[in-house]
Amino acid sequence: MTDSLPAPDTKLDSLKTLTTVIYVLYAVSMFVGITAIVAIVLNYIKIDDARGTWLESHFSWQIRTFWWSVVWLVVGGLTWIILIGWVVWGVAFVWFVYRIAKGWLNLNDGKPMPLAS
Repeated sequence: MTDSLPAPDTKLDSLKTLTTVIYVLYAVSMFVGITAIVAIVLNYIKIDDARGTWLESHFSWQIRTFWWSVVWLVVGGLTWIILIGWVVWGVAFVWFVYRIAKGWLNLNDGKPMPLAS
């Protein structure tokens, strides 16, 4: 009998595909917000599988992007009445698009994400 565990390259390819799907879910969340919830759940379920690989940095990047987006949405909501919230939401939107695009491009190029960002 052969071992049923996937080969390391197969596991990494599978994880890269999942990371792509998660970026897609975050991108779609700009139009259908619930997909961000699906994405963050997948991030937390699969991050242990990514530990020790270059994809771990993408999972961390995605998780930080989600939580900081939540913070800025709440801050924008709390300051909406005094009109500052619109600016906060606008800047947060541009920042979110940048994070998704930067991560997706680095993933496509096979590059890890910077750890301090």
